[in-house]
Amino acid sequence: MNNSPIIKCRKCGAKNRLIIDNLHSVPRCGKCKDPLVIPDSAISIGGGEFHSEVLQETLPTAVDFWAPWCGPCRMVSPVLEEIARENPGRIKVVKVNSDENQDLSAQYGIQGIPTIILFRDGREVDRLIGVAPKEHIVRFLRL
Repeated sequence: MNNSPIIKCRKCGAKNRLIIDNLHSVPRCGKCKDPLVIPDSAISIGGGEFHSEVLQETLPTAVDFWAPWCGPCRMVSPVLEEIARENPGRIKVVKVNSDENQDLSAQYGIQGIPTIILFRDGREVDRLIGVAPKEHIVRFLRL
């Protein structure tokens, strides 16, 4: 995968190309000099944040639709967290509680959980439904 992801500044919206392997400090936006956020863990969001956190994101984004009562979801969750930790700047992992965000789940046609939808440049490119081993999820995410 490309070693120079483009990170969008959350303050001014400028796009910044980074070389993740050479980072020794917190990178700053080339335009406004604000610190850039490089996700290195899964983040939980609601429907109100979906547009900015997923549809406007410059990094490939894996959206995990899950529910706390779902056993298979609890099996996939630590795997996705590990993938996020191992691939900062290469993939963003977002968790959406489908019970708390039923409108969003309906909008994306979620019929079974866990469902992982891969977004690139704000567009759905693929989806994975159900439990899968880490190696399969990594291949699905094209890491």
